[in-house]
Amino acid sequence: MVWAVGSPGFAGPAWGPGVTVVLDSGDVVGPRVEYGLHRLREAWISAGARVVSAGTALGTNPVVRVRLERRKVGASVAESFAVRVRPGGWVVEAGDETGFLYGCLGLAEEVRRKGGGPVEDRVERPALKLRGVCVGLQKPTILPGRQVYEYPWTPELFPWFYDRAMWREFLDVLAECRYNTLYLWNGHPFGSVVRVPEYPEGVEVPEPVLQRNMDMMHWLARECDRRGIWLVVMFYNILLPQPLAEKHGLPTQLSRPHPVAADYTRRAIATFIREYPHVGLLVCLGEALQGAEHQLDWATNVILPGVMEGARAAGLKELPPLIIRTHATYAERVLPPCFALYTNLYTMTKFNGESLTTDRVRGRLQELHRRMAAMGPHVVNVHILANLEPFRYFAPGFIRRCVQGMREDLGAAGLHLYPLAYWNWPDAPDRVEPPLRQWERDRGWFEAWGRYAWDPDRPEEGERVHWRERVQEWFGCGATTADRFVEACDEAGLVAPILLRRFGITEGNRQTLSLGMTLEQLVHPERFQPVRDLWECLAPPGWRLQEYVARSAAGEPCPGETPARAREEALARAERAVALLEGAEADVRRNREEFRRWQNDLRCLAAMARFYEARTRAAEEVLRYRRDGDAVRLDRAAAALAESVTAFEELTRLAGPAYRFANSLQTGHRRIPFPGVVAGVVTNYHWSHVLPLYRAELATFQGRLEQWRQGRLQGREPPPRPWRAASVRVWSDWAETYEVVPGAQPFRDRGYRLVELAPELHGLTGIRFSHEEAKNGRYRPVEFEVEEAVYVLLGLFRDERDIWLQPPNVDAAAHWAEQGGSEPILRGAARVEQCPLVDVYALRYPAGRHRLEVPGSGSFVVLGVVPASETLRRRDLEDQWP
Repeated sequence: MVWAVGSPGFAGPAWGPGVTVVLDSGDVVGPRVEYGLHRLREAWISAGARVVSAGTALGTNPVVRVRLERRKVGASVAESFAVRVRPGGWVVEAGDETGFLYGCLGLAEEVRRKGGGPVEDRVERPALKLRGVCVGLQKPTILPGRQVYEYPWTPELFPWFYDRAMWREFLDVLAECRYNTLYLWNGHPFGSVVRVPEYPEGVEVPEPVLQRNMDMMHWLARECDRRGIWLVVMFYNILLPQPLAEKHGLPTQLSRPHPVAADYTRRAIATFIREYPHVGLLVCLGEALQGAEHQLDWATNVILPGVMEGARAAGLKELPPLIIRTHATYAERVLPPCFALYTNLYTMTKFNGESLTTDRVRGRLQELHRRMAAMGPHVVNVHILANLEPFRYFAPGFIRRCVQGMREDLGAAGLHLYPLAYWNWPDAPDRVEPPLRQWERDRGWFEAWGRYAWDPDRPEEGERVHWRERVQEWFGCGATTADRFVEACDEAGLVAPILLRRFGITEGNRQTLSLGMTLEQLVHPERFQPVRDLWECLAPPGWRLQEYVARSAAGEPCPGETPARAREEALARAERAVALLEGAEADVRRNREEFRRWQNDLRCLAAMARFYEARTRAAEEVLRYRRDGDAVRLDRAAAALAESVTAFEELTRLAGPAYRFANSLQTGHRRIPFPGVVAGVVTNYHWSHVLPLYRAELATFQGRLEQWRQGRLQGREPPPRPWRAASVRVWSDWAETYEVVPGAQPFRDRGYRLVELAPELHGLTGIRFSHEEAKNGRYRPVEFEVEEAVYVLLGLFRDERDIWLQPPNVDAAAHWAEQGGSEPILRGAARVEQCPLVDVYALRYPAGRHRLEVPGSGSFVVLGVVPASETLRRRDLEDQWP
């Protein structure tokens, strides 16, 4: 049910300025009740009422009474409440403290917006048990001397963490939106918030900072609890505090268990539970930790025993709830034994990967969600939102359908929601001083997800009225402008989802949609490790560009969402959104600058849609030329490519001055459209960075087209020169170096020889080891030493059988991506006797001694080690232009 829409003339309890409101809590007590009554008292006072407690002398003013009564409502579902109209006032009924909190907050909202309470009884209960938002104690870039996710909690890195006024403001917003969980994400929080007596080196912040962090954690847990919010801290595995790792001669991130790491981590978890008994833990068994057996061992012999030990030490009568992510985890092998050992478990799986693409998940990912939900309560994670960055997003219709899809298709019992610029928390990406806070700029984002996680089945007409009134509050505009604003946002809200799911390489934050895509990425996505789940699970049925061209060329039907329909729909929606708000600024009397920023964002989306519409047409023409040889198609491709650059120039003009960056994660993990780190320098995170690259791409295409016309293209480029070899010493006695030349044997225990080799690899120093061990999952990491920063060239065989090491999903293997292994540097680089074709990946290592770890099992070859100063030009040896 929804609040009845009343007016000052409704027949119900009298109210208005000068009325006396009696708040009678009866025997209902508790911090959450006190907080709810406090917010209700503030609302009545703002409406001009005098507010007193029961038993206070009333005087002669009109009196309205609000009474709390303990009673089971909402089929006894936790947090349910009822607000019932009674002669002379209202009664708030609930069966638990949080229900009273939400009842008071709901009544306070009605008073704030309309000056009084509802005229009809209302009973509410939540659709999803957990409804939470995450905040990252992480940074846009990797710290010097550290690896991904390694951020100690210090005032220098995270000054906002210690800002209690900021926290109160944000927590109030969460409570108003009825979120009941707050997640703090960090790679390894324990080194910043607990002291493990047996491992004093496990503390990686100064003693005063540790004490300050512990005080903040206790304070934050209390502030959350009084608002009905469960505080949860997330950590990855296996990560270690840097001082502890250095003392014991270990890396800070381990791919397999180690006795010291296991003992420390178990004790750290137990200490955390004992110190913060009502703060939860969210566990990611990967990304560093590899292999199902290692993850199962770590979960059942380290993490769960640590939680149980801490619960006993804290005197908890019940096991505390624990959440385990399926990300980078062999979930279906690892989680059933965890449920057998520990009963109070939740699981968590990403909704649309690391983007927002569809309301209805299909295929294997839908089945994964459903299998997790069958084991126990399952939380769906709306993660990162890489394809929405950096623009505002408020599409209540689509968000509502997403929550319905989570519940109906995925068995969701909870929602975990990311902010829209996660890595830059708490500041929004806008170029505004002082910076906008994300919960201010993106209030509609937080409100819509919270509203529908509570109840996604509200009547349509009531929702139109609700959002109309909210927009009127935000911008002080009339009803017509408010309706057009909501419609514009709903139209714009599907632009990025449609474009990414039909044309993208990945749903992960490896790709920044608003920075565009190169022609090569559209024509040859297979060169960039595309993620099949993006179109097979996270999109409606349809066709990729390559499939679409092949089928249409063969005269075969293409039902569902085609590339042509997708680009046309995205552009039409974006342009309609812009048109809906043209001239509307004159009707805006509040927050006019923010309204203008909204208009600019919609224009940016329209320019982005024009870019993709033209560029995908260019790619389609190239693909069709490769089939039929019609030279006219190349002219059309060149013209469309030029159109796309013009559109990107317009996008740069609009978005460049408005935003500090396009993507909040600014590391080497960003690869699409261009690398986020070049020669050790963070770059390509702004439109102004990549516009020259698109102009150069266009000039190259036009130049090669002219050469092709004149018959001068083929054979003009000389063979590439060999890359320079770096000196490398192998310390492992089960491996050795060899010279990479045709005829060389790349395995230590096989006579297979290199029969074809890319010129770039000739004369390099490779490393060989046992093929038999590697193909059977018994590869032993090779220890090697280099005197300078280098790239190690791994050769992966192009075969999906499990005897061969597979390229990892780089969206779940951040370390591989950070080392530069997101996509092959040389495709078709070598052939080995009796083996599949080889693609070469380049992994960066600093000077020093290292272990060559790989993400998975199966055989591979090492085809050289080159200085990191060498320019490695990516090349496909099988391809011919265009």
